Amino acid sequence: MKAFVHPAREDLRLDAVLEALAHPLRLRIVGRLAEGEELTCSTTLPDVNASTASRHWRVLREGGILWARREGRIITHTLRREDLDARFPGLIDTVIAAVDDGETRAPLPDGAATG
Repeated sequence: MKAFVHPAREDLRLDAVLEALAHPLRLRIVGRLAEGEELTCSTTLPDVNASTASRHWRVLREGGILWARREGRIITHTLRREDLDARFPGLIDTVIAAVDDGETRAPLPDGAATG
Protein backbone atom coordinates (compact mmCIF):
# COMPACT_ATOMS: atom_id res chain seq x y z
CA MET A 1 0.00 0.00 0.00
CA LYS A 2 1.08 3.52 -0.73
CA ALA A 3 2.56 5.44 2.20
CA PHE A 4 1.03 8.76 3.22
CA VAL A 5 2.99 11.91 2.51
CA HIS A 6 3.01 14.54 5.24
CA PRO A 7 4.94 17.80 5.02
CA ALA A 8 7.65 18.18 7.66
CA ARG A 9 7.00 20.79 10.35
CA GLU A 10 9.51 23.20 8.83
CA ASP A 11 7.84 22.80 5.43
CA LEU A 12 4.37 23.83 6.60
CA ARG A 13 3.28 26.90 4.63
CA LEU A 14 0.63 29.34 5.72
CA ASP A 15 -0.99 29.46 2.28
CA ALA A 16 -1.34 25.65 2.20
CA VAL A 17 -2.76 25.56 5.74
CA LEU A 18 -5.30 28.29 4.97
CA GLU A 19 -6.27 26.64 1.70
CA ALA A 20 -6.82 23.35 3.52
CA LEU A 21 -9.07 25.14 6.01
CA ALA A 22 -11.06 26.95 3.31
CA HIS A 23 -13.98 24.53 3.17
CA PRO A 24 -16.81 24.18 5.73
CA LEU A 25 -16.59 20.38 5.76
CA ARG A 26 -12.86 20.43 6.45
CA LEU A 27 -13.37 23.00 9.21
CA ARG A 28 -15.85 20.64 10.85
CA ILE A 29 -13.32 17.83 10.63
CA VAL A 30 -10.69 20.04 12.29
CA GLY A 31 -13.18 20.92 15.02
CA ARG A 32 -13.71 17.23 15.75
CA LEU A 33 -10.00 16.48 15.62
CA ALA A 34 -9.39 19.29 18.10
CA GLU A 35 -11.41 17.34 20.66
CA GLY A 36 -8.49 14.90 20.74
CA GLU A 37 -10.20 12.11 18.87
CA GLU A 38 -8.60 9.88 16.31
CA LEU A 39 -11.07 9.92 13.44
CA THR A 40 -11.66 7.50 10.61
CA CYS A 41 -12.95 8.45 7.19
CA SER A 42 -16.16 6.48 7.22
CA THR A 43 -17.31 7.34 10.75
CA THR A 44 -16.57 11.05 10.33
CA LEU A 45 -18.15 11.60 6.91
CA PRO A 46 -20.76 8.84 6.56
CA ASP A 47 -22.98 10.90 4.25
CA VAL A 48 -20.17 11.90 1.84
CA ASN A 49 -19.18 9.56 -0.98
CA ALA A 50 -15.81 7.86 -0.58
CA SER A 51 -13.94 9.70 -3.34
CA THR A 52 -15.07 13.13 -2.11
CA ALA A 53 -14.23 12.28 1.50
CA SER A 54 -10.84 10.99 0.43
CA ARG A 55 -10.13 14.25 -1.36
CA HIS A 56 -10.98 16.29 1.77
CA TRP A 57 -8.74 14.12 3.96
CA ARG A 58 -5.92 14.41 1.41
CA VAL A 59 -6.18 18.22 1.31
CA LEU A 60 -5.99 18.35 5.12
CA ARG A 61 -3.05 15.93 5.21
CA GLU A 62 -1.06 17.62 2.43
CA GLY A 63 -1.82 21.04 3.92
CA GLY A 64 -0.19 19.91 7.15
CA ILE A 65 -3.35 19.94 9.26
CA LEU A 66 -3.45 16.28 10.22
CA TRP A 67 -1.52 13.06 10.49
CA ALA A 68 -2.94 9.98 8.78
CA ARG A 69 -1.92 6.47 9.71
CA ARG A 70 -3.05 3.17 8.33
CA GLU A 71 -3.99 0.23 10.54
CA GLY A 72 -4.80 -2.56 8.13
CA ARG A 73 -7.69 -1.26 6.06
CA ILE A 74 -8.57 1.51 8.49
CA ILE A 75 -7.06 4.99 8.23
CA THR A 76 -7.04 7.13 11.36
CA HIS A 77 -6.43 10.86 11.51
CA THR A 78 -5.17 13.15 14.27
CA LEU A 79 -4.65 16.90 14.41
CA ARG A 80 -1.06 18.17 14.06
CA ARG A 81 -1.65 20.72 16.81
CA GLU A 82 1.94 20.78 18.09
CA ASP A 83 3.37 21.37 14.61
CA LEU A 84 0.74 23.99 13.73
CA ASP A 85 1.27 25.82 17.02
CA ALA A 86 5.04 25.84 16.51
CA ARG A 87 4.80 27.26 12.98
CA PHE A 88 1.74 29.53 13.32
CA PRO A 89 1.14 30.35 17.00
CA GLY A 90 -2.52 30.97 17.78
CA LEU A 91 -3.83 30.13 14.31
CA ILE A 92 -5.33 26.72 15.05
CA ASP A 93 -6.83 27.98 18.34
CA THR A 94 -8.53 30.81 16.45
CA VAL A 95 -9.88 28.38 13.85
CA ILE A 96 -11.13 25.97 16.52
CA ALA A 97 -12.78 28.83 18.45
CA ALA A 98 -14.62 29.84 15.27
CA VAL A 99 -15.76 26.25 14.74
CA ASP A 100 -16.87 26.02 18.39
CA ASP A 101 -18.82 29.27 18.05
CA GLY A 102 -20.91 27.59 15.37
CA GLU A 103 -19.57 29.53 12.41
CA THR A 104 -19.32 26.30 10.40
CA ARG A 105 -22.29 24.42 11.78
CA ALA A 106 -24.76 25.75 9.21
CA PRO A 107 -25.89 23.13 6.71
CA LEU A 108 -23.77 22.94 3.62
CA PRO A 109 -25.38 24.20 0.41
CA ASP A 110 -26.54 21.51 -2.01
CA GLY A 111 -23.50 19.88 -3.58
CA ALA A 112 -20.99 21.57 -1.26
CA ALA A 113 -20.00 18.34 0.44
CA THR A 114 -19.24 16.76 -2.91
CA GLY A 115 -17.32 19.68 -4.39
